[in-house]
Amino acid sequence: MKKPARHRADESRHRILQAAIHEFSEHGLAGARTSSIAAAARVNKALLYYYFRDKEALYAAALEEVAEKVAQSALAVLEMACTPGERMLRFALQHFDRIVSQQGFQALMQQEMIRFREGRGNALRILAQTAFEPMFRRAQAIAEEGIRSGELCDVDWMQMIYAALGANVFYFLSAPMMHMMGAGDPLELAAVAARRRAAIEFLGQSIFVDRRQGARLAKRVLAAMPLPETWSPEKKTA
Repeated sequence: MKKPARHRADESRHRILQAAIHEFSEHGLAGARTSSIAAAARVNKALLYYYFRDKEALYAAALEEVAEKVAQSALAVLEMACTPGERMLRFALQHFDRIVSQQGFQALMQQEMIRFREGRGNALRILAQTAFEPMFRRAQAIAEEGIRSGELCDVDWMQMIYAALGANVFYFLSAPMMHMMGAGDPLELAAVAARRRAAIEFLGQSIFVDRRQGARLAKRVLAAMPLPETWSPEKKTA
């Protein structure tokens, strides 16, 4: 049966966006070629420009597409029916796994941050308001709820979030330097698995008033959220 025209159009737009995410993450806005995106999406360039007026608009749409998925998956974790402390652990582990498995998003965000600092882009500001602020505010509410209930340590809530997420970012950013310093390859499968486990176990010991409860919850979260299957030693992120 032939698919309705609207369905075919949605599929074409989706393929274009997925191809654009890959092309922009590999080559940046300046180096990306719309002809390559059209070929990968199995459409002609005329159709690409039918959906997106120019390469800049396609870039912004690709960035928004992947950022919204990231924010939605994080919000799903933050809305789970469990204690605030367990949600914070799950949020931190989901963030670690997102860095591992969604390398296209990481590359796009790094490029856009550079463009924003140079005054060459406004997509980052839009994403902050539409995708990341709701996620951040929900994480704030959960941290404050855990502090009020006595489950989490009575400390600055923002520092708690920095501790939960910042260590993940630093691990991957510092990986090349650590490798050159002779600390092994932090991006090998065994090293990544060990670090994600250590990160959650550390949080269980550092942000919970009752460390035994924190250790139990860390163990539960790690068992419930295995390392993404998309990771392999050949698919390293930077």
